[in-house]
Amino acid sequence: MYELIQAAGNSYYIQSPAKIGLVRLNETEVCLIDSGNDKDAGRKLRQLLDSKGWKLRAIYNTHSNADHIGGNRYLQGQTGCKIYAPGIDCAFTRHPILEPSFLYGGYPCKDLRHKFLLAQDSDAEELTPAVLPRGFELLSLPGHFFDMVGFRSPDDVVYLADCLSSRETLEKYQISFIYDVAAYLKTLETVKGLQARLFVPAHAEAAEEIAPLAQFNIDKVWQIAEKIAALCAEPLGFEELLQKLFAAYNLTMNFEQYALVGSTVRSYLAWMKDAGRLEVLFEDNRLLWHSLG
Repeated sequence: MYELIQAAGNSYYIQSPAKIGLVRLNETEVCLIDSGNDKDAGRKLRQLLDSKGWKLRAIYNTHSNADHIGGNRYLQGQTGCKIYAPGIDCAFTRHPILEPSFLYGGYPCKDLRHKFLLAQDSDAEELTPAVLPRGFELLSLPGHFFDMVGFRSPDDVVYLADCLSSRETLEKYQISFIYDVAAYLKTLETVKGLQARLFVPAHAEAAEEIAPLAQFNIDKVWQIAEKIAALCAEPLGFEELLQKLFAAYNLTMNFEQYALVGSTVRSYLAWMKDAGRLEVLFEDNRLLWHSLG
């Protein structure tokens, strides 16, 4: 874990729970793409940089999930590096309490205020093409989270953040976290058409061809939608639907999974309602979801 792997030329990635990109900018300076899930990850990254004699110039966050920004504060405090995050995610990076609050739909109880959902705050600035190193390309990859981005390095290595999951992960957990299902599917269609020397997803193996995995992720979204439609053949309340999905996919309910999967299911419901596949009924002061054929 935390092994430095050369992807091509000056472009590397660090094997960790969420892969971290590293690009050498010159003989002494590097930048990171994300920073890992906590202070310990940040410490391991600093030790790696020190062992190579590299100075950290900046961290470019793909999005603001805690496992991607968790090392920000430690590394910024140790090195004085700049931190950049895209769009709405910049606000979440500066004010991480927004993530568990958004997932829960209110102020999160202690069960949700832990490092996996609540990173330490860091002094992030908004990520724009103008602040990128020379030769970098910014890739818009919304869907998984608000304004998530990826990067193409000057060595033609594409860092894809969380826009797709590995086959193993999807086969085990079935429902991956999605904020905006329509945007997510559009992003995956875009990714299918990309060409690069190497693709580095945060939660799947690096690969020269990404289209098959992108299609697998697309197919899984449609499978989940069909499952929801089938379950809602008779009007169902949200809690009933969530319980049936957990049972169908052999998932284990706890507070974290309730928040993550629950938020994702609400996103599916909104997408399917807007597409005319579901309707909402109000009966006995209950909101019920009903499939429209």
